Amino acid sequence: MRDSGLDLFDPRTAVMDSDCNSSPSGSRDPDFGFAFNDSNFSDRVLRIEIVADPTEVKTESEGCQTLAHWAARKSKRRRGYIAKKENDMYHSFAALDINNCPEEQILDCQPDAEDGADNENHDEEEIPMIEDSPSGDEAANSDDSNWSEDGSRVLRVKTLHISSPILAAKSPFFYKLFSNGMMESEQRHVTLRINASEEDALMELLNFMYSNTLSTNTAPALLDVLMAADKFEVASCMRHCSRLLRNLPMTPESALLYLDLPSSVLMADAVQPLTDAAKQFLAARYKDLSKYQDEVMNLPLAGIEAILASDDLQVASEDAVYDFVLKWTRTHYQKLEERREILCTRLGCFIRFPFMTSRKLRKVLTCNDFDHDFATKVVLDALFFKAEAPHRQRTHAIEESTSTTRRYVERTYKYRPVKVVEFELPRQQCVVYLDLKREECANLFPSGRVYSQAFHLGGQGFFLSAHCNMDQQSSFYCFGLFLGMQEKGSVSFAVDYEFAARSKPTEEYISKYKGNYTFTGGKAVGYRNLFSIPWTSFMAEDSLYFINGILHLRAELTIKREIHIANS
Repeated sequence: MRDSGLDLFDPRTAVMDSDCNSSPSGSRDPDFGFAFNDSNFSDRVLRIEIVADPTEVKTESEGCQTLAHWAARKSKRRRGYIAKKENDMYHSFAALDINNCPEEQILDCQPDAEDGADNENHDEEEIPMIEDSPSGDEAANSDDSNWSEDGSRVLRVKTLHISSPILAAKSPFFYKLFSNGMMESEQRHVTLRINASEEDALMELLNFMYSNTLSTNTAPALLDVLMAADKFEVASCMRHCSRLLRNLPMTPESALLYLDLPSSVLMADAVQPLTDAAKQFLAARYKDLSKYQDEVMNLPLAGIEAILASDDLQVASEDAVYDFVLKWTRTHYQKLEERREILCTRLGCFIRFPFMTSRKLRKVLTCNDFDHDFATKVVLDALFFKAEAPHRQRTHAIEESTSTTRRYVERTYKYRPVKVVEFELPRQQCVVYLDLKREECANLFPSGRVYSQAFHLGGQGFFLSAHCNMDQQSSFYCFGLFLGMQEKGSVSFAVDYEFAARSKPTEEYISKYKGNYTFTGGKAVGYRNLFSIPWTSFMAEDSLYFINGILHLRAELTIKREIHIANS
């Protein structure tokens, strides 16, 4: 049972029930549309002074028809909106002189209005009755009435009959306005001052607070209402606008615009589903960075963050993500100080350093674009992660799965990450560990292959590749593993190699194939049927080689000697 001591009109206690209903249309909220602007169901009069936009000589008589026009218009006032929003909400209370205006409260809601307007003459103005004019428009005929106290020209005035309980129940802003202890029982006239570009949105918002519906359905108009709902703290309307915008076709332009809303809007829980949808759209559209490289290079910071946060990037390796981030920041931030700030505070956290190769991590430590302390920390974290046992790595990944950065969560790379242990003495040698999930192996059938990241030995790049092959002797499909050398340089190496895999019941690595080969660039060697069983047996539920759904492979390489240096 609800606490009898709670204020039923306080949005902190009453609004939550209506805002959180499960009905998509919000139809469970009472519909007071019949009472909107009706003196029979109202206890106050709202006077809306409409002034020219600060950055424009004339009001915009034609509404924005496209998101591009909307964005252009809003960008002119964005800086002022962000900087002064909190003062815009409440500063008029401090400027109000109760002794001089006991009948009327004046609230200046211009984004760029000055604080402390003089209100001493407002108690002398007569609020016209509006029964004969349902629209509530009031012409300003005298020169004195055409100007507000802060020097802004009043283009027109609208007056509406309002119900303070209805508005207070929907909005903490209006609740505070009507219950601030300033002789509220006698104050029947309230004045809001807004810019001309906000007029339509405010009228839509007021109507929504009564009826729970909006008459507009275009993205620019809905965004205007969303901004107004944020200013006047109408969370239910913000949710409604967010839901309608999500139902409209998403484009790169609209997705970027939703991510570029003022910070106060972006931080609102009601808008989170919209921004999440925008991020998901951009991540899905640009998941293949190589395919849209030119287009992605021109995206703003918010778009790049949405793409880098995705697990589904189609990239060769995390090294490629690192290279892309450096290229993008160097293109958009010419000054080193700015570039370091962006990398260390915004983009660096989206690079999954634990899945970069050790060779590339060394370059991070010497890269001047990164702050030294930041680079040292991320590289050490990456190396510690690589040194962890596989089950500990999976634990880290699970713990990080709810984070926005997801630094320990592996993407679906074109080249699978490997763990490499290198030895210089007594001979150049390395041990390479490659883990493949059961579903990754299943996707190889009937003729697929998956490649590992490159690893280096003796200054040359090598890689592993797992295949689904047709056994040449028995004519059945089987699992094969191969070792190749990248096409780099002209040096040939004689290499001893050994393939092993963990096997039940001991779960220890058991040698499966040994060989030696003289490598030159672009050549590969291996065994077509590593486990000497058909593919169906290898993939069976009782397979000896999948431990908790993971196939653990190991390759040991030892350079015997350098054979020769070919002529260039």
